[in-house]
Amino acid sequence: MSFFAAEEPEFSTFVLGNAPLKKLAGGFDWVEGPVWFGDHDCLLFSDIPNNRILRWSPATGITPFREPSNFSNGNTRDREGRLVTCEHGTRRVTRTEHDGTITVIADRFEGKRLNSPNDVVVASDGAIWFTDPHYGIASDYEGTRAEQELPCNVYRVDALSGEIRAVLTDFHCPNGLAFSPDEKRLYVADTGRMFQDDPRHIRVFDVGVDWALTGGRVFHTISPGCADGMRVDAAGNLWPSAGDGVHCIAPDGRRLGRILVPETVSNICFGGRQGHRLFITATTSLYAVSLAIRGAVRPAR
Repeated sequence: MSFFAAEEPEFSTFVLGNAPLKKLAGGFDWVEGPVWFGDHDCLLFSDIPNNRILRWSPATGITPFREPSNFSNGNTRDREGRLVTCEHGTRRVTRTEHDGTITVIADRFEGKRLNSPNDVVVASDGAIWFTDPHYGIASDYEGTRAEQELPCNVYRVDALSGEIRAVLTDFHCPNGLAFSPDEKRLYVADTGRMFQDDPRHIRVFDVGVDWALTGGRVFHTISPGCADGMRVDAAGNLWPSAGDGVHCIAPDGRRLGRILVPETVSNICFGGRQGHRLFITATTSLYAVSLAIRGAVRPAR
């Protein structure tokens, strides 16, 4: 049985019929936050309950990168190639400098502690955007149980001034986020508080002058499961995680097809030699599959 499930003709142009879905490693507890470092030919990802960031490379397999990691979750790279990380344990967003030192990007808003920063992207102007749901302080599994001091917002940290602003404040629990290739759209997943009637959808916002956001309509509702992490390909299609694998959503909101994965998927990223390999973190394992389309590379703005 194929692990590709096409629902629209376009999807067949994105897949390679002879490319396998490979399980690269397993035995973890809940993996998240994959980010590709092409200059080092490796992938970093978080094993949240085990309080560590791991490295996978085709040459050495799995090796430790950072342990303890402050229960790190989402990771990305900034415009200078530095690692940007969401930490549940310290309730902050950090940047790892080229010399290995760690800079705190954000840990408070209006004098109150952040909840548990979850996922993060860096825009072409260098600003850092991140979601701040409560999952890391709701129990002792992915962090430490603690009092919630702020609503679950989406924030933007200005690259020059360091000013932090709450740019979206009407989510139950914002989770994954991604810009379109031209940065005229911002997609944000809402996964709620894990109650039955909570949202399981992705909303889309128009990005205007000075990064002002308007709109916010429901772009797509995930089924089965809910969207967690997501990325965009070079053609502007959105690839969110889902309960049965990874879905491919066209810019008009149609589901084009699915990559079926035997575990619940948490997050993905594009990487590999030409940016055409999709790395998938899924509950206890790391998977990868080569596609016939590359991940988006956003131009300078």
